[in-house]
Amino acid sequence: MNPLHRPVRRSLPWLLAALSMIGPFSIDAVFPAFPLIGARFAVDATALQQLISVYLITYAAMSLFHGAISDAIGRKPVMVAGMLVYALASVGAALSTSFAMLLACRGLQGMCAGAGLVVGRAVIRDSLEGAAAQRLMSQVMMIFGVAPVIAPMIGALLLPLGGWHGIFWTLAGFTTLLALALAWQLEESHPPEQRNRFAPRPLLASYLSFSRDRPFWPLLISSSVNFAGLFLYIASAPRIVRELLQLSAAGFSWLFMPVVIGLVGGAWLSGRMAERRSAGFTVNLGYAVMLLACTLHLLLALVFPAPRLPWSMLPLILHGVGVQLAFPTLTLLLLDRFPQKRGGISSVQAFVSLLLCSFVAGVLSPLLSVSMLHLALGASMLTVTGVLAWWWYHAITRRPLDQSAVVDDPATAMQAEIVEPR
Repeated sequence: MNPLHRPVRRSLPWLLAALSMIGPFSIDAVFPAFPLIGARFAVDATALQQLISVYLITYAAMSLFHGAISDAIGRKPVMVAGMLVYALASVGAALSTSFAMLLACRGLQGMCAGAGLVVGRAVIRDSLEGAAAQRLMSQVMMIFGVAPVIAPMIGALLLPLGGWHGIFWTLAGFTTLLALALAWQLEESHPPEQRNRFAPRPLLASYLSFSRDRPFWPLLISSSVNFAGLFLYIASAPRIVRELLQLSAAGFSWLFMPVVIGLVGGAWLSGRMAERRSAGFTVNLGYAVMLLACTLHLLLALVFPAPRLPWSMLPLILHGVGVQLAFPTLTLLLLDRFPQKRGGISSVQAFVSLLLCSFVAGVLSPLLSVSMLHLALGASMLTVTGVLAWWWYHAITRRPLDQSAVVDDPATAMQAEIVEPR
């Protein structure tokens, strides 16, 4: 931990984990309620899809500003205000009397949901460094990865209790409690003397300064594409389970459980390795595990043209482990490119990652989910893109790829990975 900072409260990991799940959970939790919402407002499946599209558009747009605003006024006010407005939007959604009103409330939810994840990443790096930061980032990203997997299950459980309204009332209650917990427990991690003025011109200048930093680009690509290969399978879950595996709704656990096991196991392993291995070694191992998972996906797709349980789903465990090994360290390296503007950097990363996941869900998944072989090829393409970007980063910074030696001071090792912005 940075000696200049006070010890962080024990509640910080729990608060940041809860914040990280709001964004992805809000997307998937409403899926089971689509038939009921369609019947209530007499709209078809195309119109219902707008509940996701509107949310994603506003989520992506505001992700560019949450971090920059927190750089100007502090982390805590942005996070507390974001959760309170999200709660109000959820109440409005539960009380909607028309589909247009429901869409407007979904858009407002999207504008606020990203505040927790985007600003939370900056809080982690403000408060901790080295192995401690990597462990906490791993824990937070584990919840972020698990949230879209469990969200449809929880949404389905809430339907008998309060219909589709119950989902939004639950979200409203949860985010209200979270806002109160933040106001009570969260300490401001970005002091006034380190803040930047928030205005259109300085904001644009900041983003332009990011673009002129050569190592920024490969780190941005690698960290953004890191989760995309696994997300391709998650986004294709309805087609994989229903059509390829020919299972009922109860069969979704065959896909989701390996993903959860991999993400949880990878987060645990990343935290353990933070004490023993360098940043470069951890990312290298993460991508090696992801490439192994992609190879197994391809081999099993060739051996079993019709997917067979449990074998066709087992590589998802390895894929989840690899994602969690690489992503926390990639994110920390990216945030440290501009230490005084970590909120802005986090905003850009969230924006690009969200756009990529939207492309995967809206374009790649419909095209590739016709067979497991096509999905394996798509996931391999995304993973290789991340590997090439990581190698590009090393070529720019002139760091050797072999960093397998054990280091005595993980914090020093992390800082050794970072060069001054160019």
